[in-house]
Amino acid sequence: MMQAEFAGVTLLKTLIHPSAVIHPHAELHATVRVDPYAVIGENVKIGAGTRIGAHVVIEGPTEIGVDNHIFPGAAIGLEPQDLKYKGGSSWVKIGDGNRIREYVTINRATAEGEATVIGSNNLIMAYSHVAHNCKIGDKVVIANSVALAGHVEIESKVTIGGVLGIHQFVRVGTMAMLGGMSRIDRDVPPYMLIEGNPGRVRSLNSIGLKRGGLSDEEMSLLKKAFRMLYRSDRSFDRAVEELELLGDNPYLIHLQKFLQASLTPNRRGPIPGSRKAK
Repeated sequence: MMQAEFAGVTLLKTLIHPSAVIHPHAELHATVRVDPYAVIGENVKIGAGTRIGAHVVIEGPTEIGVDNHIFPGAAIGLEPQDLKYKGGSSWVKIGDGNRIREYVTINRATAEGEATVIGSNNLIMAYSHVAHNCKIGDKVVIANSVALAGHVEIESKVTIGGVLGIHQFVRVGTMAMLGGMSRIDRDVPPYMLIEGNPGRVRSLNSIGLKRGGLSDEEMSLLKKAFRMLYRSDRSFDRAVEELELLGDNPYLIHLQKFLQASLTPNRRGPIPGSRKAK
């Protein structure tokens, strides 16, 4: 098997197609595979076992971890689509074990030193867009043609249906599920199922929570919390404050803190539910 010296690293020639264009200052682990016609720019660092598909474009500064698979046509690390961008050195940082499908776009952050951050073990399906300054946790599934506006934050273990948009600065709580073609213009509480245009809290994401390993007792507590928030005659603000009466379970604590933060004046507020009485 032939070898060559490249950017100070010994690379196996069979792993990098001769038609690929790689900047001499890019840092690729010796086990990175680069398929035909990919373009990898300056200040890009790619970890072991990652595969870069055909016609992928990666600009820097971008850091990509180990064992990722980036499918053909994806564009990562290009300038943000933000009129405030003034050419500063901003980042994309991607963790390990992600699957980034065909023609996904992931833009750098807007301001100097800021980053668009994607965690580990996520699946981002074809034609989706991750805008500047977004932060995505771990084990998130984003279906086809989803558009995340700038500064969107998605906690871990969220499932997002296809062909929907999420408004800038919106937060999506852990283990939530967003139905396809919904309009997400406010914060999505953890553990909830959201659907519609405009999006509304429809129910607890029971199937997702069971798959997430919650016990029957924890499920029962979250069902009580759901009824308190969306099926009682309390005001929503009062219901949020009274969640602590259900106990100090960590899932309840996270739900309450998320909603309290969402209700502060500088936030857009949480997506509403139907607020049906008992």
